[in-house]
Amino acid sequence: MADFDAKDVKRLRDQTGAGMMDAKRALTSSDGDFEAAARWLREQGLAAQQKRADRENAEGAVALAVDDSVAAIVELRSETDFVAKSPEFTRLADDLAAAVAAGGEEAVGELAGRLDDLKVTLKENLEVGRVVRVEAAEGNVLDTYLHVQNGRGKNAVVVELAGGDPALAHEVAVHIAFARPRHLRRDEFPADVVAAKRAELEALSRNEGKPEAALPKIVEGRLSGFFKEAPGGALLDQAFVKDEKQTVAQALGGASVVRFVQVEI
Repeated sequence: MADFDAKDVKRLRDQTGAGMMDAKRALTSSDGDFEAAARWLREQGLAAQQKRADRENAEGAVALAVDDSVAAIVELRSETDFVAKSPEFTRLADDLAAAVAAGGEEAVGELAGRLDDLKVTLKENLEVGRVVRVEAAEGNVLDTYLHVQNGRGKNAVVVELAGGDPALAHEVAVHIAFARPRHLRRDEFPADVVAAKRAELEALSRNEGKPEAALPKIVEGRLSGFFKEAPGGALLDQAFVKDEKQTVAQALGGASVVRFVQVEI
């Protein structure tokens, strides 16, 4: 007969998050060997996890870590909002972001064991989503913004500026978080996307009865509006959220946006 008592069952439950009956079954199958029981539970849990791998995981948390001139964003995905808000889930997301900031994007692999353990404990299809690391070039400034909702990050932005200061970089990051530009400049939009939009606007204008001779100018004007859209559009063309009388390009003054990254649940 396996040699263990109720305290051993409780200790195994506390360490692994397993239910009472599962903990007892694990200790019985391992003849009371605590480490073997924990390993058995983990193996059983990971086997069950494979059955969840095709379940949608559209929820989650976004974590942001900053280390001097380096910033990292990591998206950790879950199936439910309930799990995404749990302390152990958000703690892992934060630790993943810190690891990426310190060691590069491949550093997420160093915490694979913790992710596996959390899959077993929380019984959901969890996975690392987007991973981004930005290191500012010498002389440039970097700032960030993280929108937190219900205890977890949902919208993270990193901005690198040349010729600006951290305060301006932060204001641009806040703008991006809410205006959600698709690209930095209008010429970065794929040619087929612009062509399709131009055709759509031409058809719309013609159906409205606009004069044929005026169509090219009308379409170009409306296309310019497409680049200014928020959400969407080109960052430099958008009206600056802090002062909508000027564009982001105008608000930058002598500074320029080198790059920006946005990751949002």
